[in-house]
Amino acid sequence: MGISLLTDLYELTMMQGYFFACREDEAVFDMFFRRHPFNGGYTIFAGLRPLLEALSSLRFAQEDIDYLSSLNIFHKEFLNYLSAFSFSGDVHAVEEGLPVFPYEPIVRVRGGLMEAQLIESLVLNIVNFQSLIATKASRVVGASEGRPVLEFGLRRAQGIDGALAASRASFIGGASATSNTLAGKIWGIPLSGTMAHSWVMNFPSEREAFEQYASVYRDRCVLLVDTYDTLRSGVPNAIRVFSTLKRHNPSLMAIRIDSGDLDAIARAARRMLDEAGLAEVKIYASSDLDEWMIQTLVSSGAPIDAFGVGTRMVTGWDDPALTGVYKVAAKKIEKMFHPRIKISDQSEKTTIPGVKNIIRFYHKDGAMTADLICLEEERAEIESLIRNGMPLTVYSDSDRGTVTLTDYSEARALLVPVMAHGGIIKEPEPLQAIRERCARGISSLSSSVRRISNPDIYPVYVSERLSHMKEELIHNR
Repeated sequence: MGISLLTDLYELTMMQGYFFACREDEAVFDMFFRRHPFNGGYTIFAGLRPLLEALSSLRFAQEDIDYLSSLNIFHKEFLNYLSAFSFSGDVHAVEEGLPVFPYEPIVRVRGGLMEAQLIESLVLNIVNFQSLIATKASRVVGASEGRPVLEFGLRRAQGIDGALAASRASFIGGASATSNTLAGKIWGIPLSGTMAHSWVMNFPSEREAFEQYASVYRDRCVLLVDTYDTLRSGVPNAIRVFSTLKRHNPSLMAIRIDSGDLDAIARAARRMLDEAGLAEVKIYASSDLDEWMIQTLVSSGAPIDAFGVGTRMVTGWDDPALTGVYKVAAKKIEKMFHPRIKISDQSEKTTIPGVKNIIRFYHKDGAMTADLICLEEERAEIESLIRNGMPLTVYSDSDRGTVTLTDYSEARALLVPVMAHGGIIKEPEPLQAIRERCARGISSLSSSVRRISNPDIYPVYVSERLSHMKEELIHNR
């Protein structure tokens, strides 16, 4: 099934209106968001490759045209146009996996007004969800302080597509593996899985269940120990099995605890394993974990070696959506793009006009220091000043206060071309490379911005010229 109709109806009705009123017009649209999810200090940009692949294959099949015709909304001339439609616009985007911040244009689309309007819902659907989950995963991974996080969310994800997208995004955000076998096949994500309680319950005894499992999986054996009584039954039976299995020199022996007071149980289990001469046996914990619970367990010193995280990561749980939006930023009039602005009584809903880019500044130690939103037409001038180490006067968009940027050693433009004339020009990357970029990006943020509770606000400024343009447009409306 194609995805051409995966759009809100008003995209198509506006598109038909443009078709009869101004079908040759061109425009630039920005995707951005207004606040970080989870009350955090950063958001991870994810979903770019799936978006590009969706745009490059966007076509209306005859059955789509027939359905639209049956609605008695669309004219035959417009439907004929759709039957030959393919996306032919240009797309600039931030590299997938990088941290991004409110009001920054993370995807910029230039093309015919009709086609740029049509893809709004698709852009937002893909990028909003994957960015949300990648961000959640990065918070969970950050709280684990180096302990592996295994993504176990398939069974409670929002549908098949949601499960696959969540596995992809979780891996970008730092999860070490997934239980989702199809995601492993598609993207090469390492797979991880143990056993369910049903395995233990389908044998005459817990010990026999463990012995049978160990006989099949001698090299990597993880036993779920909380089916009946974790400390009186599960761990003692696991110790008996591991003591025998140890002679085979397996690469991994571990127990998984999925219920109860994880801190207290893990400490008791660790003592029992160590006293049995099984210091090499790892302890995994699951049970509706999130970054807050993991942070508590880690800070208390609970002897847990890895965390299995499912529902609360792949659903976003405490913040169900990244509130990304897609707004027109410029309209082509007589061969020139002129800025467009949406004005609102709510200042946070007033957009930043014009064809823009983001310049990210770095300290000599590699730490991110600030972002600057500027017009593309002034970028060369700004980059010249940067190369010469000149101070830059920039504006806070919220209060128009000025700041002078001086303490930087490097700056990079973040929006890069990824699609030209409807064709993908960015080579596909292994998901592992995107994951590594994400890790580098997060590590370049200050710890005060990364922290999961009450983070500092990362500074994002607008150029002096852009600030004046916005104020002028507001004043002249």
